[in-house]
Amino acid sequence: MSTATLTPKRAHPIPLSGSMLAALMLTLAVCAALHAGWTPIAFSIATVFLFAGPHNWFEARYILGRLPARAGKLWPFFLLSFIGIVGLTVLFASLPWWAQFFGGYDGFLTAVASWNSLLLIWIAVLVHMRSRQNPRQDWGWIWPLTFLLLAGTWMEPFWFSIATVYLHPLMSLWILDRELARSRPHWRRPYHVCLAAIPILAGVLIWRLRNSPSLPGDDALTLAITNHAGAWVFENLSTHLLVAMHTFLEMIHYGVWLIAIPLIGLRSLPWNLDTIPAAKRSMSWRRGIALLLMFGLFISVVMWVCFLVDYPTTRHIYFTVALVHVLAEIPFLLRAL
Repeated sequence: MSTATLTPKRAHPIPLSGSMLAALMLTLAVCAALHAGWTPIAFSIATVFLFAGPHNWFEARYILGRLPARAGKLWPFFLLSFIGIVGLTVLFASLPWWAQFFGGYDGFLTAVASWNSLLLIWIAVLVHMRSRQNPRQDWGWIWPLTFLLLAGTWMEPFWFSIATVYLHPLMSLWILDRELARSRPHWRRPYHVCLAAIPILAGVLIWRLRNSPSLPGDDALTLAITNHAGAWVFENLSTHLLVAMHTFLEMIHYGVWLIAIPLIGLRSLPWNLDTIPAAKRSMSWRRGIALLLMFGLFISVVMWVCFLVDYPTTRHIYFTVALVHVLAEIPFLLRAL
């Protein structure tokens, strides 16, 4: 059973059209490119502070609305998804320890390449399992592609890691496209026109900032932001360009989950649990899901407080733990295809 058929469609309380959605997302993309290009560090700090926690909450709320009440014959797929999400996150958080275990810089390379390999194999197995579920897909190409990427990650493990940093924000655009295909297929054309503007804006950023001087500042926060954007790998590229590009893509990612998905994907107000299939199983399940969502809101508030108290440490912890939602998007997207 596809996630597209899990719950009935409902009229959304906010009137909206495909052209309005495309215009809204295009405006967001243009504003994000301008701010990221002019003030990349300040924009990065502000976007993570304001939107990191809330966008995770809306993502969790949306996924809960698409998951079936019971796994049924899909339980092996969901079980492997859960094991991979938790296991890979724990291993990622422990990479510094594994690097010490393997010894020195070469040990760190081995640890990163090993983690990348586990990620690729996990994705490949999920893709294979999904291809054998209805609607069946001809995805046999996943294995030669996986072996090719495995060879690449052992040759350049850091390049693969940075690639995932830049590719992850684009997954939300794909998920939004699948939601439109499911519920509003006639909106996809204006949305695709809007998508065409993103590589154009990215190209403008590259053209304008390709020869710009690197960002000033050697404080811990600036270094954390530039390194997250790949400055420690692409040493010959301007950190201004790297941070601007990464922050631009991240803001689009936040915009999808905080604006587009709530407007078209929730089908009701976020606190209405009637559109969550698992909440209909029993009163205990309903209360559990309500507590889970309230706990998520509490964590978002705690994050804001922690950002105000110690932004660099909170940012580091967040981007480590946030791997959970990055990995969770992979099986969810596969089920939506």
